[in-house]
Amino acid sequence: MAIETSNGKGVQAVVQAAVARRGAHRDELIPILSDINRELGFLPSQALQEVAVRLGVSKSSVFSVATFYGMLNTKERGRHVVLFCESAPCHVVGGREVWNRLRKELQLEAGETSVDKKWSLVTVSCLGVCGVGPVVVVDEDIHGNVTADMIPEILSRYD
Repeated sequence: MAIETSNGKGVQAVVQAAVARRGAHRDELIPILSDINRELGFLPSQALQEVAVRLGVSKSSVFSVATFYGMLNTKERGRHVVLFCESAPCHVVGGREVWNRLRKELQLEAGETSVDKKWSLVTVSCLGVCGVGPVVVVDEDIHGNVTADMIPEILSRYD
């Protein structure tokens, strides 16, 4: 299956553009991977291999970086990514109920993507906004002081 962007660019073209923009240097690996991730929505194996070749490093080194950083995805994600903070501050103010409602409404477990590719559900250890926990982020929208009853309405905002 060929992976393409919405404008029809294939993986090789996306990698080539990212490397040209950042430079074929190992110290640019994270920005290169970030650019590719943003363009394709994730980092397919073909892209990791192409980056390794263009930078002259092993694919395992590139894969290690790609899997270490939570902002990079090695699996295809849904159109809408729901991040749920599972830190202690969010947990003690009702996070468990919010989490259970998210799982019920989306019919997903942590790390899963819906069959229709609309939703991905991801847990994170901290979103850095503990003062307004529990916190749910949908795409780039931060929802704070969330209760379980708010989940259906929050999710309804995203087509």
